[in-house]
Amino acid sequence: MGNDSEALEEIITGLRQDEKSISPKYFYDERGSQLFDEITRLPEYYLTDTELGIMRDNIDEMVSLIGKRASLIEFGSGSSFKTRVLLEHLDELAAYVPVDVSEEHLLASADEIRSEFPHVDVLPVVADFTHEFDLPSPIVMPLRNIVYFPGSTIGNFEREDAIELLRVMHHEAGEGGALLIGVDLQKDPEIIEAAYNDSAGVTAEFNTNILEHLNNDYDADFEVDAFAHDARYDEEEGRVVIRLISEKDQTASVGEEEFHFEEGESILTEYSHKYTLEEFEQMAESVGFAVAHVWTDSDDLFSVQFLTRN
Repeated sequence: MGNDSEALEEIITGLRQDEKSISPKYFYDERGSQLFDEITRLPEYYLTDTELGIMRDNIDEMVSLIGKRASLIEFGSGSSFKTRVLLEHLDELAAYVPVDVSEEHLLASADEIRSEFPHVDVLPVVADFTHEFDLPSPIVMPLRNIVYFPGSTIGNFEREDAIELLRVMHHEAGEGGALLIGVDLQKDPEIIEAAYNDSAGVTAEFNTNILEHLNNDYDADFEVDAFAHDARYDEEEGRVVIRLISEKDQTASVGEEEFHFEEGESILTEYSHKYTLEEFEQMAESVGFAVAHVWTDSDDLFSVQFLTRN
């Protein structure tokens, strides 16, 4: 994302709030992207295996709904390993367009996809996908755009921001386009909390790495080891609240501004919202999407949904 003044101002604005916060987009420097890939393979993290199972069990139906000569546009592509399930079955794909803010990780992943799928036109885009961006021009003109957003990353956004992101996806899908999206569902709180407090401590390292990212790229001087990971499920709000807790009185600077932390004070780094099918459908419809199909696992832990533009 680089040392740009707009990002620095966003970070400083978040830390000026009564409840200090840092946007979860700043998790994803190269190390953060690697750590998140590790999280997806943890035994407690049910989301990835469940979503992959849903996709493998229903891939023929998904491919049929996507149709021929589509451009597959993946928001926040990371390592793109879930996408391989689609790429293995979409034999007439016009292009694969992975979009991510972490340039080095994105380009490395794009090179891997090219070597595995030499027949696919892979066109990576370095962008903040929470805002509209320009799509590249594939060699073969697509018949439609399919935005792909797996992993229930939509849950990381507060509801108003999630609706705004759906609006961006609606725009990027274009006329006749669609959205294939993973949406985590409400369930037993113990299952949810375990997924964000793994026994190996990888999620804790992922959380504190956000401060390393700020130190490395945004002129900050956080004492990373003086902050502890905290993740709890708020049943009333239907979301996991993830914070960093200051373990002592301390001061950190970002750019030219200093921030004081009392012992026990927190920085909000992420929400992970869990939805009912009805709640998510209402959000989608509010920006012009219609839920055309929903697939879930046998325990209704997770959903993959196909949304078309009205």
